[in-house]
Amino acid sequence: MSSDDSDFYGDDDVMIDLKARIKAFDVEAWWEQYQTLDTPLKIQARKKEMEDMSHLHNPYAGMENAWQLTETIEEFVQRVPPATTDETPENPWIWVCNPYINRKRKSDSENQKIRGGEDEAPEEEGADLNSVVEGGMARLHFASDFINMCKSSGKNPNFISRECRKAGTDAAKDILDLAKAHHVRCGKWMLFCSVPTVNEVWETVAKATSNNELGIGAKVAPRSTVDNRTDRLICVYTADFSDTKDVRRVAEKLKQLGLIQANGRALYYKPDVYTYLGIARGNPWEIRASIYDTTSMLRTKKE
Repeated sequence: MSSDDSDFYGDDDVMIDLKARIKAFDVEAWWEQYQTLDTPLKIQARKKEMEDMSHLHNPYAGMENAWQLTETIEEFVQRVPPATTDETPENPWIWVCNPYINRKRKSDSENQKIRGGEDEAPEEEGADLNSVVEGGMARLHFASDFINMCKSSGKNPNFISRECRKAGTDAAKDILDLAKAHHVRCGKWMLFCSVPTVNEVWETVAKATSNNELGIGAKVAPRSTVDNRTDRLICVYTADFSDTKDVRRVAEKLKQLGLIQANGRALYYKPDVYTYLGIARGNPWEIRASIYDTTSMLRTKKE
């Protein structure tokens, strides 16, 4: 070795030592150790990831049967597939949120204190659910008293039927106005699918929801342990039942996703306030349990 080479590479002893160290070097052991080290690049990557997620929200954070921001939708659906995930008292639904829209944490929502309303969408800030339920129940009692009085009046049956229906219609309008005024404005499109297709349909809804393409959140019914349901319910929530433009937009997106067939079953939209007040199909006030349907809403784009 020339003197110039010696100055650059080191003398013979240094070269022998380096070659020996290279021969003894365990690449796998080094890589295993390296993976556990907080290198500057790894720290920077973690900070970037945290910054990217800092503007996202998840009212279902920490819930076992809900999508978490740390997992992909594909991982979530594989972890909790609705076709084979059993319903439990603690987890009667499987949830996904729209992380771009801020809502109250589910555990902090007033609807958790209302029997039958625990599993509606998390509330918006400023919602006064207690006032809506109290006022709504009073309005329904008033309608019931009028209907009972009307039925016992002995008047013409056609007149009685017309007045009773009008009493229910007027009560429904007042309740929706009350809910809107107190920011209890959430509602949902209700989609039914077969058990063999529920995983695929749910993944489509979950992806679109998490990508801010549908509403504020969605839920799907897991496998029941008490009945043999042939259909599964998926609810797609929107922020404001009175915002017909947004409600229609979500319906149109569901159609684009292939979840509404031209000649298939129509989807119906129900405001959450009806659930809180126990207004379901066949109620004594003859109030329609839904306020929109896709057949009529998608027929025209006029407001």
